[in-house]
Amino acid sequence: MKQLIQSFKTGELGLFEVPAPICQENGVLVHTSVSLVSAGTEKMLVDFAKKSMLAKAKDRPDLVKQVVGKMKKEGVKNTLEKVFTKLDTPIPLGYSLSGRVLEVGKNMSGINIGDRVACGGAGYANHAEINYIPKNLMVKIPDDVDDVDASFVTVGAIALQGVRQTEPKLGERVAVIGLGLLGQLTIQLLKANGCKVIGSDVDPDKISLALQMGADEACNATDLIKKSDEFTNGYGVDAVIITASTASNQPAIDAAEISRMRGRVVFVGMVGMDIPRNDYYKKELDLRLSMAYGPGRYDPQYEEKGIDYPYDLVRWTEQRNFEAFLGLIEEGKISPKKLLTHTFNYNNAMTAYDLLEGKIQEKYLGIVLEYDNEINLAEHKVVKRTDKIISQDKVNLGLIGAGNFTKSVILPNIQKIDDYELVGVCTATGVSAEGTGKKYNFKYITTDSNEIFTNSEINSVIITTQHNTHASLVKKALEYKKHCFIEKPLCIYEEELESISKLYSGESLIQVGFNRRFSPMVQTMKNHLHGQMSVNYRVNAGIVPKDIWIQDRELGGGRIIGEVCHFIDTCSYLIDSDITSVYASTVQKSNQSIPDEDNINVILNYSNGSTATIAYYAYGDTTMAKEYIEVFANGVSMEMHDFRELVIYENGKKKKEKSSNQDKGFTNEFKAFNEAVRTGVSAISFDSIYNTTKTTFKILESINTGILVDVK
Repeated sequence: MKQLIQSFKTGELGLFEVPAPICQENGVLVHTSVSLVSAGTEKMLVDFAKKSMLAKAKDRPDLVKQVVGKMKKEGVKNTLEKVFTKLDTPIPLGYSLSGRVLEVGKNMSGINIGDRVACGGAGYANHAEINYIPKNLMVKIPDDVDDVDASFVTVGAIALQGVRQTEPKLGERVAVIGLGLLGQLTIQLLKANGCKVIGSDVDPDKISLALQMGADEACNATDLIKKSDEFTNGYGVDAVIITASTASNQPAIDAAEISRMRGRVVFVGMVGMDIPRNDYYKKELDLRLSMAYGPGRYDPQYEEKGIDYPYDLVRWTEQRNFEAFLGLIEEGKISPKKLLTHTFNYNNAMTAYDLLEGKIQEKYLGIVLEYDNEINLAEHKVVKRTDKIISQDKVNLGLIGAGNFTKSVILPNIQKIDDYELVGVCTATGVSAEGTGKKYNFKYITTDSNEIFTNSEINSVIITTQHNTHASLVKKALEYKKHCFIEKPLCIYEEELESISKLYSGESLIQVGFNRRFSPMVQTMKNHLHGQMSVNYRVNAGIVPKDIWIQDRELGGGRIIGEVCHFIDTCSYLIDSDITSVYASTVQKSNQSIPDEDNINVILNYSNGSTATIAYYAYGDTTMAKEYIEVFANGVSMEMHDFRELVIYENGKKKKEKSSNQDKGFTNEFKAFNEAVRTGVSAISFDSIYNTTKTTFKILESINTGILVDVK
């Protein structure tokens, strides 16, 4: 299928052939009929992507500061590699469409194949022939509403939420600053609510259109203060809704000037917000922000998992705003189609963006793309990119998952090693598949993991998906007799570990992404050690917000399972023994913005008599180095600082080793996996992987019980 994609790095924009998304359990697949080009939002994205690297940096000084901080910790080379990889990520365009349901997820009810639906959401309702839409980001289209009108649903919900935040009352006088799509729809909504409306803009055509859409008065922005005074008989407007898009602070200044005492000012558009305090203070103005489509926006529980807010407590969610907007169209109170200036066939979508970029000298407002009626979903699961011949003498990889870590760390390190062949890549979205496939020259791209497991050219798979999928994908790799590199953790539940253990025979290898044991500094430490020892591993981990998926027990397993496993493995590698028991305690805090589990002390006891402690803290200052290891053994002491400095104390002498860049062992890790596949000898024994993974579950048990727990 085709999808409109732009390179964030170069600004290149085009229609690309990508695999169709997979229908997940909490949503549907939709064949797009019409998608709306949001002239304001999309022009801003396109213009930003086309800027030079320097101009992008000037626009985002906050990100530049983060990059400089990362350079100090990880080194210039490592940081720049990650930055350029991030910039090279392609982005989908579009966020509002109408279409027909092609496939229904197993948790869906009340929706059937063939139903017409209106859909919203950046990253979901894309300019693509087929889109996966979660349940709360779509609504059925009433019979009397056509696909073109319905395609305005997202912009309509944004305008509607802005009006809701304003809380207009019957007969109030309201000003709308900015008469683009949002402003024109806002005027219609306010009129439907029984308000008197004055609008302003710098474009005379938009001023004229506003009057046609029902505005009682419309004027040039320079005349707004005078006209508002006349419009309100000198009292000032009851409310102002700012729907303009400009870096200027003038709309905020004008809003205060034209408002009555204790009036309301609502910011919907992207404008300068250097608020003139005196003007707002003296009138005691009520300043409000409107959050896009409404409650639920940016909440993954609502948008991704489909968990709705209680109807009686949150009356107007983003989905219910979608429904209300379509209802107003059905009643004839809103007419989005009257705002339409251009219609293009989807195959000619680039012409629409030529219009936005000024390559075509025509005025525009509402722009829609119309799609062909027929599409066969079965034909769009795989896209072949090259005809390269795959030799069976190499380690031929199928990659499942291509998130930021995979693209910035895993793939660049694999590229450094000979005798790997990149055959197929499977990602959740066609955009990611296309970008990864193109950059790393994969033979084919797909969104269906079965296409990786069943491909006879692939002998090894790399799995870097969300943690909750790891166990099932590892078991599938074993069933299809593929060697498997699984980014940590191996799994997130103890039952999953036992089922993998039963299935594992050694015929196909499993290697978990415990990269730190392959770090040159850790290996140097290992070479100086023998006998019993004590290891102290301190981790200044930093905060991961509770709404990030890794903190979700069902998706990521939490940070003990998802990250502390790294440090357990490193300790076990240095000690060269199995853990027999574990005791763990957490910091007990009343403030639960950081889970107690994210600040933990762990004591590990080993069968050879050694011990290790892991001190893992999230609430420290991130300017401090992240990882620090101390080892005390027979006649030797060592300290390692964040994989950039190693100090060895031995025989009364001090030896220091430094590196300008961190080396956490990623390249050596994939060298080891390559060698393991070729020789059939695991780089990390399955028994060690099992012991480390089991220990993470026993840490949680120790936290809950407050006692020492055996690791069996």
